Amino acid sequence: MSSILSNTGFQPGGRPPAAVEIAPEGVLAAALPGPGQAPVYAFEPLQDGSVLPGIGEANLRAPEAVAAAIRSALSQVSPRTRSVTLVIPDTAVKVFVLDFDSLPSKAVEAYPVLRFRLRKMVPFDVEHAGLSYQVLLENENECKVLAAVLPGPVLAEYEAAVRAAGYEPGAVLPSSLAALEAGSSIGSIESMEAALIANLSPLALTTCITNGQDLLLYRTLDLPLDSGLRLQEVQRGIAVASAYFEDKLGVSPRRLQYAGAYDSEYDGAASSGVEAFARWLDDPELTVVELAPRPESGAVTALGHANIAGVTGALAGAR
Repeated sequence: MSSILSNTGFQPGGRPPAAVEIAPEGVLAAALPGPGQAPVYAFEPLQDGSVLPGIGEANLRAPEAVAAAIRSALSQVSPRTRSVTLVIPDTAVKVFVLDFDSLPSKAVEAYPVLRFRLRKMVPFDVEHAGLSYQVLLENENECKVLAAVLPGPVLAEYEAAVRAAGYEPGAVLPSSLAALEAGSSIGSIESMEAALIANLSPLALTTCITNGQDLLLYRTLDLPLDSGLRLQEVQRGIAVASAYFEDKLGVSPRRLQYAGAYDSEYDGAASSGVEAFARWLDDPELTVVELAPRPESGAVTALGHANIAGVTGALAGAR
């Protein structure tokens, strides 16, 4: 089983120079042709219903089609290795920021402590779940830990699809944790500044607050199918995150980093995703900017509505 949260931006490391994101709308692949070169992207759409992400039941309803899409997308970006970082939907993973008085320094001793803590926090079998963690802050009085956990069978589904495509999942990341690294790697988020981030998909909104190397908030909301209710939930989710930002940092956020649909998937208007999202929020005090703008070159297929922030972040610090 590969490691979720493996080498996130809070601990720079050496992930594979290729990544693939599986989402309900399709599979997005990205690879670094060589050291210091810009990523190349390819997108392969999936039929509706092929991927239904969540923690309660099977996610890949058409696993052969998903494997074929992975194979096709990756073949078009010519990865240098068979090992890839796998980015999966936020709704398939539970992410927590946990506080402890202390945590064993050895992982083999820390995992039982984490599993015991998470046992009453998630509605699935923690003992056989995919689990990974990183220490965000540690001193004599406290230990703050970022932990991600998902049902073992769900993780196995996604990993099996990658292997069926002829590749190996070297690391696994939830979409929004991967997207956070995109902002740091391309400079849209300064390394020590506080940032409010929103990652929007047709199924969920994830809001995050980072402050330097600390993660103050990570919250995923399932969104209703009704467009009017979805709008209300998005506005409410951003308002809650903004209030939390002000409460924790003593100032109101002035800028929101947006990752989501590239064009007008959500409101039907002829505008970019960031412009549509700004209209949704209708908050003159909050400037919405794109977390990971699409490059003018580097796409070998039409990318449709695909959001590149996850795979871009997954390549940060690649070997």
